[in-house]
Amino acid sequence: MTTSTTMHPDSSSTWPLAHATFYINGDAVSPDFWTDYFGVTPSRSRTKGEPYLYPSGKLSDHPAKRGSWAVESERAVQSNQLEPHLRYLIKTLALPRHGLRDLVCRDGVAMSIWCYWMNETGDRVPDVPDDIRAMMEAMGGTIEIDEYR
Repeated sequence: MTTSTTMHPDSSSTWPLAHATFYINGDAVSPDFWTDYFGVTPSRSRTKGEPYLYPSGKLSDHPAKRGSWAVESERAVQSNQLEPHLRYLIKTLALPRHGLRDLVCRDGVAMSIWCYWMNETGDRVPDVPDDIRAMMEAMGGTIEIDEYR
């Protein structure tokens, strides 16, 4: 698991203190393939070499440098702890999946869960359960925590 800390200039109680995003990233990522595989419409996706939509809905001026497919928990889960967000992703994507590790390795893509963690007070500890850590490791994925203060 990787943790990085970023100073957040303007935190507000209206912003969630935690959320998580499941990512498939890499040059060979075909968003249509992963949408079919998981049976889930992604929160966002990009195909390498093609323009993409920003969250605002604006079309990019430049093509994507790599492909990506992502499902977010932020709008679906109302919790300031990570565990409910992680459990939502696991349930939504029906993880773990037999053969997913081989599929990811074969295509040379990376699989990760990126976690947003607001820790303005400095006393919050990210709650990533051991079973979820073990599951991601067994599938060849990583969990990354981006901590903001």
